[in-house]
Amino acid sequence: MSPRYVKMIHAMFKGCGVSLEVFFLTLLFAIPLALPIAYGRMSKNKFQSGITNVFLLIIRGTPLMLQLLIVYFGPGLFINWLNKTFGAGITFRWPRFVAAIVALSINYSCYFAEIYRGGIESIPKGQYEASKVLGYTPRQTFFFVVLPQVIKRIIPAMGNEVITLVKDTALVSVIGVMELLMVAKERQSALFSFWPLFIAGIFYFVMNWVVAEAFKLIEKKLDYYK
Repeated sequence: MSPRYVKMIHAMFKGCGVSLEVFFLTLLFAIPLALPIAYGRMSKNKFQSGITNVFLLIIRGTPLMLQLLIVYFGPGLFINWLNKTFGAGITFRWPRFVAAIVALSINYSCYFAEIYRGGIESIPKGQYEASKVLGYTPRQTFFFVVLPQVIKRIIPAMGNEVITLVKDTALVSVIGVMELLMVAKERQSALFSFWPLFIAGIFYFVMNWVVAEAFKLIEKKLDYYK
């Protein structure tokens, strides 16, 4: 293999590493953040549920690419306006990678929140009543009765969203994060070859295959809840 192609493979493995960092950090923040959003959506307080609904509508109703651009450029533009208007003299600029994680985490937490809400609301009210009769506190009812069933029910939907996240990591290139697809496009231009894009496709396929198999394994582990 020629040195140019060895260099290409090395660069693409490095880009794949960045994509995996974006993927895992997004899950790390989005999965727990989705729970309070889901409870805000289900809240009996009309103001709280209304604000949450508007937030969800905005995030789910606008393109992720646009959100990435707003999160990256927005704070800097706002601070520039403050400086021009009030002479604040503040300087601020997001690191590209941090901005990507923030935007993806907010976006995916909203989708996960709706999945959580669907799972929680699918539990029959009779189970809450039975738990109360048995002397369970609301906290015990949620963690020992409701949550195990919710996890089982939301696994397929969560699997679909996580697979989508693997592919959506490519969008962070719009703000200049050197992930897998951006590296592949650069190498494709440098080598005048289709191979970098083909290899990037293989990388994404393998990552999604691993995620799909992991969720199949989780579903099998939770079969005893049937």
